[in-house]
Amino acid sequence: MIDPELLLQGYRLGVFPMAMEDDSIQWFSPDPRAILPLEDFHVPHALRRLVSKKVFATTINNAFSKVIEACAKREDTWINLEIIESYMRLHQLGCAHSVEAWKQGKLAGGLYGVAVGGVFFGESMFHHVTDASKIALVALVEHLRARKFALLDTQWLTPHLQQFGGIEISRDYYLRLLRKAVELPREF
Repeated sequence: MIDPELLLQGYRLGVFPMAMEDDSIQWFSPDPRAILPLEDFHVPHALRRLVSKKVFATTINNAFSKVIEACAKREDTWINLEIIESYMRLHQLGCAHSVEAWKQGKLAGGLYGVAVGGVFFGESMFHHVTDASKIALVALVEHLRARKFALLDTQWLTPHLQQFGGIEISRDYYLRLLRKAVELPREF
């Protein structure tokens, strides 16, 4: 297991771990870095309609282990047993969090990440039901906005995140934003 304080210090410095194919752990600090600007978060029209229909219920920290295990169950994954155990420990310490989307009482999708100061570092998301991970992301952003978080780090930009307003910024600019945001006294 990765020491919790080492993990948190890595996040404070703008680096995060990933498991490689041989199960070794390597640390990354992408340049450019991807973020989802909380003030410019875009909810596509069809998703906005789905949110208003309340097809999914959302919760926070109700099924962390199920979320991280579901995120790990894909062909190409960076989440091995060491990563799962490390983030489960961070969750027990109140630093790693999950957002779950439920449909008819069953876990339909979700995401998890780490909160340090006014930053949420998104790690991974999954869905068993179409749009469930998107619903979880909308719930996360609403939660972060309500608690006045300053930064939502998504590590790398994907087409999935671009539709929500995700952007790439230089590592230098990211680190400047990060230094200020991690010092904010925020509670997830």
